[in-house]
Amino acid sequence: MIKESEYKKRRDLLAKKMLNNSVGIIFSAEYTTRSHDTQHPFRQDSNFYYLTGFKEDNAVLVFIKTKNKYKTALFVQKKDELLELWTGKRLGEKEAKKRFQVDEVYTSDEFKKRFKSFVKNKKNIYCEVNSKKQEFKKILKLVKDFKNRYDITQIVQKMRLFKSPAEIELIKESIAITAKAHHRAMCLNKRNKYEYELQAEIEHEFKINSAYSDAYTSIVACGNNANTLHYIENDKPMIDKELILIDAGCEHNYYASDITRTIPVNGRYTQPQKELYNLVLNTQLKIINMIKPGVKRTHLQEIAEKMLTKGMVELGILKGDYKKLIKQQKHKRYYPHGIGHWMGIDVHDPAPYKDTKNQEISLQKGMVLTIEPGLYIDKNDKSVPKKYRGIGIRIEDDILVTKDGAQNLSNAIVKSIEEIEALANY
Repeated sequence: MIKESEYKKRRDLLAKKMLNNSVGIIFSAEYTTRSHDTQHPFRQDSNFYYLTGFKEDNAVLVFIKTKNKYKTALFVQKKDELLELWTGKRLGEKEAKKRFQVDEVYTSDEFKKRFKSFVKNKKNIYCEVNSKKQEFKKILKLVKDFKNRYDITQIVQKMRLFKSPAEIELIKESIAITAKAHHRAMCLNKRNKYEYELQAEIEHEFKINSAYSDAYTSIVACGNNANTLHYIENDKPMIDKELILIDAGCEHNYYASDITRTIPVNGRYTQPQKELYNLVLNTQLKIINMIKPGVKRTHLQEIAEKMLTKGMVELGILKGDYKKLIKQQKHKRYYPHGIGHWMGIDVHDPAPYKDTKNQEISLQKGMVLTIEPGLYIDKNDKSVPKKYRGIGIRIEDDILVTKDGAQNLSNAIVKSIEEIEALANY
């Protein structure tokens, strides 16, 4: 778990980035209505959680910075026995003051009055500029006169690009649970069952290992369904001799995992499936081996596209010189997405990919990203040899950039053809 002192260090760093004579403000997440008087499960706003570790709604964190010094104020929902009877216990003002290393704690109903005093005589405001939160909309009148308005969201997201040792351990814990789920999926008899049945087995494994939610909607795509990149219906039968693309990861203690494996329904790959699978796997292994500080994601993308395109030419999927094919973007028909993305509190961590000068940010120690090459060949694509049609393959792992290279955090999840076939118990 992350210690309160680490959250304090994050707030200290954020305050250092603020100009003197400023106020910064960030709101918690809000409940969202599912239908009528029922609501979706509450999940804290990622940036708010990153700065506080506080999991309740109706909360606000405020930074008040004068000349070279600052203080923080946290506003929390007050204790209310009747309300707590329906919605659960609240930490309250007194307990929040004991737990969190902030200078001042107030109840949320005091926010507007206190905030008026905080902004008095201040020149700069740091806020969630494009926020759609209702509580932020309520204070727009109080901040509209600030000529110098800065987006606090961008500052926090840039900080989130680098993971602390404690964060890395939480990501590892999330991946360890996800590993159990993927291995369970590999072992189960999947013939004559539906995609949603396998999804249920995967997410059951998440929950019994204390990961109470998935990091994103699980993709369990059999056969040609895998050629829809964000297929989430998961309602079709799993057909013998076809492949199942499983893109599923849990969220554990607010940190995500993001893993994809492509496995055979009957436990054995056909020869055409092996040919495509090993092309994707060899590409992924090569890219992971290239990762180190100073490398750029666009370079990894270029190498992946080169390897996959050359392989497709060799297999007769594409025809012509691979360099010309890449220049003409012909390979994009079968590999349309990027090589990977940042990962952390969010499965797609919103940390920047470019700096303030619009230059690409090179990989650096402490970054965590996915590496996920794939090939997707629609069943109706008559330009491709028939044996490859209807096959979609993606292999994805979560990678930590280290001082001298990279560590595959999800390396324990088997992915070679031999390992996957050995796990099948039928």
